[in-house]
Amino acid sequence: MVMSKGIEDKQSEVIEILIEMLKWIKVTSIPHVKKLLMELLPSDEEKVAYHYSDGRASQEVSRLAGVSYVTITKWWKTWIRAGIAEAISVKGGERAKRVFSLDDFCIEVPQIKGVEVKKKEAEITKEEQKEGIA
Repeated sequence: MVMSKGIEDKQSEVIEILIEMLKWIKVTSIPHVKKLLMELLPSDEEKVAYHYSDGRASQEVSRLAGVSYVTITKWWKTWIRAGIAEAISVKGGERAKRVFSLDDFCIEVPQIKGVEVKKKEAEITKEEQKEGIA
């Protein structure tokens, strides 16, 4: 089906308007989202757990955050209800994936004492591979 020039022009205009609206929504939402993140992630452990909630298993996130996996699953439920994480289905249940990056809101991801963060092979950058760091 061939669209007439008028319909294409209208669609382009609507897309431009939507892009402009998205810019404004992002700018006006940043302070509110940062406040929400700070309220829902008051402890260092919660910030670390949220940061690593990218589809990883609760056991791995719990190890990185230094808390029990039961605590992680409780936090995930709270974050999903609040809209700062989304549920993802995996074999054997559900996990959570963060919606926002803490870095985008200038929220530091603290280091938990006694917890060593190991890079996965897939996370090693090409530069590190070239330099032989990894």
